[in-house]
Amino acid sequence: MEALIIFPAIDLKSGQVVRLAKGDMDRATVYADDPAAQALLFAEQGAEFLHVVDLDGAFAGRPENAEAVEEIVENFPGHIQLGGGIRNAATVERWFDLGISRLVIGTAALKNPQFVKDMAREFENGIVVAVDARGGFVATEGWAETSDMPLLDLARRFEDAGVASILFTDVGRDGMLTGCNIEATVDLARQVKIPVIASGGVKGLDDIRLLSLHAQDGIEGVITGRAIYDGRLDLAAAIAMAGREG
Repeated sequence: MEALIIFPAIDLKSGQVVRLAKGDMDRATVYADDPAAQALLFAEQGAEFLHVVDLDGAFAGRPENAEAVEEIVENFPGHIQLGGGIRNAATVERWFDLGISRLVIGTAALKNPQFVKDMAREFENGIVVAVDARGGFVATEGWAETSDMPLLDLARRFEDAGVASILFTDVGRDGMLTGCNIEATVDLARQVKIPVIASGGVKGLDDIRLLSLHAQDGIEGVITGRAIYDGRLDLAAAIAMAGREG
């Protein structure tokens, strides 16, 4: 059985490492001024995977923190999963050429599904579809808007498209340290054929342990940010537990 992948998160806003509360750009806490140094620190703690989000890009619809991302790529020795502002083929190709392992596409998955399917076919195992939900419905535009699309409908739209994973985030829990919505995440994983990555609200090792127990249900990994930055979750301990339970 594959171990659960732990993705420490680096969210970028104006070149700084931040975490948002419930996806609100006005509720950002700055944790570091040097994203590349933060990435290297995560590597030293045993991380082989990294989840990077260009928050400004998610709202602008185009890359806005390219310089910081490039520095992270140069410094982090493992696999980088990047999201935020990826809306066209030129952006996709640029990031893969730079050395990004997987790209996360959210808003375009709802508004231009054919684009996502085309990219998934062209870049095998390279595209992750973000299913960000608020109250069971898909949130878009950097979570600023909520659609009328049920999250399961969006996830199922890409079942035969060749996407690597579904990244499921409960927007209401993100950055709030209230605990990951394990029930909803597992429920989604059981209903789709694509592996699911959990995100939003991780508060400690117990969330990692519980998610690891459901690896066989299709949970591929978990993204955690604020809990690490606040010292509530030890990254090395989380990676060890994910391997042990998985």
